[in-house]
Amino acid sequence: MQAVVLISGVLGGIGQAVAEQFVRGGWQVFGIDRDGAALAARQAGGQLAGYHAADLRQVGTTQDVVAAALATLGRLDALVNCAGVWREGPAETFSEEDFDLVLDVNLKASFFLCAAAIPALRDTRGAIVNLSSDAGRQGNRNAAVYCASKGAVTLMTKALALDLAPSGVRCNSISPGDVATPMLSFQAERYGNGDPAGYLQDLLAKYPQGESATFIQPEEVAELAFFLCQPAARSITGADLAIDRGISAGH
Repeated sequence: MQAVVLISGVLGGIGQAVAEQFVRGGWQVFGIDRDGAALAARQAGGQLAGYHAADLRQVGTTQDVVAAALATLGRLDALVNCAGVWREGPAETFSEEDFDLVLDVNLKASFFLCAAAIPALRDTRGAIVNLSSDAGRQGNRNAAVYCASKGAVTLMTKALALDLAPSGVRCNSISPGDVATPMLSFQAERYGNGDPAGYLQDLLAKYPQGESATFIQPEEVAELAFFLCQPAARSITGADLAIDRGISAGH
């Protein structure tokens, strides 16, 4: 029987790359995102074995998603939480609406999707991979709320790893730097003060490679997520693995 992975944010840049990596590895992918038509198209194209269109900010929805995956594919061997949003700005002007959005999507949805998936993952001695960020390892200017959400994801993952170790379920996080995805383009367009190219260049300037720095590719993150769900990674749990061109190495 083929192994099954549940991926949240499967239509995003990292989520799509993760899904493609698991398909290449012979897994069945059950995808979660908000756009039902796009999910249906991905299934028709053979990229998804099943899907559920959902806004994961409601606890009951996370339970419905896991139930749908089990009803469709019969088992669950891994969960990869890729859904995430970015908002930035100084604390004194940061809105409650954006605060709630960032915490609800980045942290609350990840936690309750993990919680809903744990019983099925215990049955298969499966794995959880949560997407955190270099911003969960170090402070970033104008990103206090995003940093808080991702720092919480990292420590949540470590705590879950301890809780789940006796039942053979492994739990790790990946902390990428800036990844070349639509979310990064959104950042540049929304917060670049009319100069998105300059915004992106400022991001690259912070990397230790200097002028040769380039953005991380989604496929790099996907390969690591896939590896963490394999038997070869059976001794890795409670880890937060950086894939950030060394940007967090000095912190």
